[in-house]
Amino acid sequence: MIFDYFNNIKFGQPLFFILFAIIPLLIYWKIAKGKKQTAAIGISTTKGLSKMRSWKNTFQNVAFILRLLALAFIITALARPQTKFDEQESEGEGVDIILCIDVSGSMTSQDFIPNRMEAAKKVAEDFVNSRPNDRIGVVIFSGESFTQCPLTTDHYVLINQISQIRNGLLEDGTAIGSGLATSVDRLRSSKAKSKVVILLTDGVNNGGLIDPATAMEIAKTFKVKVYTIGVGTDGYAPTPVSTPLGIVMQNEKVAIDEKLLTNIAYQTGGKYFRATDNKSLQNIYSEIDHLEKSKVEITTFHRYTEKFYPLIFAAMALLLFEILLRLTVFKKFP
Repeated sequence: MIFDYFNNIKFGQPLFFILFAIIPLLIYWKIAKGKKQTAAIGISTTKGLSKMRSWKNTFQNVAFILRLLALAFIITALARPQTKFDEQESEGEGVDIILCIDVSGSMTSQDFIPNRMEAAKKVAEDFVNSRPNDRIGVVIFSGESFTQCPLTTDHYVLINQISQIRNGLLEDGTAIGSGLATSVDRLRSSKAKSKVVILLTDGVNNGGLIDPATAMEIAKTFKVKVYTIGVGTDGYAPTPVSTPLGIVMQNEKVAIDEKLLTNIAYQTGGKYFRATDNKSLQNIYSEIDHLEKSKVEITTFHRYTEKFYPLIFAAMALLLFEILLRLTVFKKFP
């Protein structure tokens, strides 16, 4: 119980602990005083007195010990034990970000570990965790687009939604224009100082109701900055393909429309990146994280709660008990 009381305790005036040096001096004084005591009557021998020792003789120092304990409590109280609570208030301008992720069949290619889609989900989750003050949402696309999670600061829910992304949720294809348009639509009413889309794909636009050029113009109209990421190794990548005999691995040529992705990024004030493995993909998200920093000011307030009151009450109780013992049990008669 005592250890629980002093958990997270700090002392406002720790120099008062120097007063603990008084206690050994008092003990020495008590011992020296006992040795100097002289008998009131002279007797020839003390042999018979050893058999007459009473419980009062045994506990005669109890009152002195109680006084020392009371003194220890008073010194500790003077050192001002207290607990400290930090309260933080954050204010500033955040960044609203939409993660636009390709979920087409080619994202199951295994040139990344374990495949492109799982690698993209992992770096997206790490990115979310690195930006606690921003609103972030997720849009997925293949042959069509879908809002997986709207803008939110509840990053627990957001990461849970990212973890549920998989191939086959939407009609297959690569509708880059539709994915970008849906992402911009999620940001158009945002009041954030910066509105960003991070568009990740591994293919060439081949579907959707909105072409990429139109989506790019919409992004420019609403002042949305687009960072584009082309995912895939150079050359060929092992890709699972459905056949009448089941799923087999085939080497498929990696085809990324880098010209389109570069133009979208350039026209909207963003930047194009190429990721060829897990490490380079992590580095790309880290670079975007540094490029789009939020301006947040944190003010910390310190609040202290004094904890010396129980020590004072304990010291008073011990002193009263000592006085009571001296006036009753250990009372000396002339």
